[in-house]
Amino acid sequence: MNRLWSRVGIRVASVGLLVAGVIGGVYLGKDQEVQAQSAQAQMVVQADTDEMQLLKERHNQHAAVRAYQREAEGEAASKAAIEAKAAAGKARTLEKKAIEKKKAAEKAAAAKKAAKSGDGGTVPYTGDIPSSCDEYSGNRATGCALMLDAGFEIDQFPCLDKLWKRESGWNHHAENSGSGAYGIPQALPGSKMGSEGDDWEDNPATQIKWGLKYIEGRYNSPCGAWSHSENTGWY
Repeated sequence: MNRLWSRVGIRVASVGLLVAGVIGGVYLGKDQEVQAQSAQAQMVVQADTDEMQLLKERHNQHAAVRAYQREAEGEAASKAAIEAKAAAGKARTLEKKAIEKKKAAEKAAAAKKAAKSGDGGTVPYTGDIPSSCDEYSGNRATGCALMLDAGFEIDQFPCLDKLWKRESGWNHHAENSGSGAYGIPQALPGSKMGSEGDDWEDNPATQIKWGLKYIEGRYNSPCGAWSHSENTGWY
């Protein structure tokens, strides 16, 4: 009888322990599940926190980049404005110099023109004018007299007269702006006539003497030079 109750007691105790273990396991499992869910929630929260921190850092970086860009653009604009102002000042200076240079050139040209108008700056002819040249006046009379002195006959003068009327109008200050030819015979360059005198720019007689020697050396006579000019348009 005692053995029977002993065995029953052992079984009851075993069942109790089993039930207790099952109940404890259930509670333990639930606790572990709760703990796992809590840990997972904490991980989610931490992930959200990290993501927010990353977003803040990126926002700050973008803000810094935009601020730097604005600052750089501001510096570039300031630099461009300074350069533009300097360029404008330089342009005004160059323009002013160009205007002054132009005025000086115009003034010099006007002075030169005034000196050459009429008899201004002209060296007068002091030689004799033969009676055969009386019908001519001014530089033409001088040319007639000097042509005769050079050994040409008076019948050559009509050719010389037409030749130099065509070339310069007998103007000892005539200047071809295109070629640079100068004076009554239109010497090219005019300084060639310096072989007859340093006053070649203003002395009609010096120019005529040089022109007559040029004609004689190249065409033999004024009529020879005129004939060539008629055929070619130059002499």
